[in-house]
Amino acid sequence: MDDIKNTDAQVGEKDGAPFRSGFVALVGRPSVGKSTLLNAAVGGKVAITSPVAQTTRRRMRAVVNRPDAQIVIVDTPGLHKPKDALGKELNKVALGELADVDVAAFLVDATKPVGRGDEWVARHVDASDAPYKLLVITKADLAKPEQVTTQLEAASALARFDDSIVVSAREGFNVDAFVSMVAEHLPEGPRWFPEDMDCDATDEELVAEFIREKVLLNLRQEVPHSVGVICDDIDWAKDGHASIRATIIVERESQKGIVIGRGGSMVKRIGTQARKDIERLFDAKAYLDIQVRVQPQWRRDQNEIRRLGYDYEE
Repeated sequence: MDDIKNTDAQVGEKDGAPFRSGFVALVGRPSVGKSTLLNAAVGGKVAITSPVAQTTRRRMRAVVNRPDAQIVIVDTPGLHKPKDALGKELNKVALGELADVDVAAFLVDATKPVGRGDEWVARHVDASDAPYKLLVITKADLAKPEQVTTQLEAASALARFDDSIVVSAREGFNVDAFVSMVAEHLPEGPRWFPEDMDCDATDEELVAEFIREKVLLNLRQEVPHSVGVICDDIDWAKDGHASIRATIIVERESQKGIVIGRGGSMVKRIGTQARKDIERLFDAKAYLDIQVRVQPQWRRDQNEIRRLGYDYEE
């Protein structure tokens, strides 16, 4: 990335500048790196990531606090051609966030040619009322400089953008510059969230997402889109540890067997990996009890989608 301009060092704070606050929506096709950029901007893990498309199902609002600004970054599901009720709801979630944000950040993967899917998303960004529209080329660490340049030119032609930036969230390249560019274009306003708050998700939602992430990472080919997770209960003991009950939902008995694994080996592995993130989140010991349940065609059931928290709420 030596030939790609790094603008981090050029961004500074203006003495006496008014306090700014507002919302930025990260939108784009599946797997372009929205959640990875959100985590890098916040400086910690609040959104799950995986190589599987449609990893993000819940709208996640993360908060970046600075002396001069509070930035609320909205991570949205990847926009795609829906095949079921779940897919339609995920698109509603993503497009709904464009309706009332101060900044629309359109993310494009540097490693994949711009296609019709990107064109479709760009049209929605172009039509949005967001006062500031930013093109973000992601995954610069995985692409050659000339590839990034070509991608930047192709993506810039898709809509009317106010500015553009190339980032690598995994390497931390231009992440601070991205945050500063967004902050500079927010309106004057108060802190919408407490300074010690880094996201608006509940503990139960985060636990469910951490578990689903481990399912995706371990079983990315077998059952990724058929899996839903709900945290049934978190019980805090007097000694400070958390006892958690959660349910992994699949659509077929065969998928249940895959998630459980021989002798319970797979669900145990998923639980062990998820517990590490949960204990880091809570800064406390956690005991995790995971059950696996079959709910046929749950992705076509609006009530089940709503119960899992994957629906669009206006």
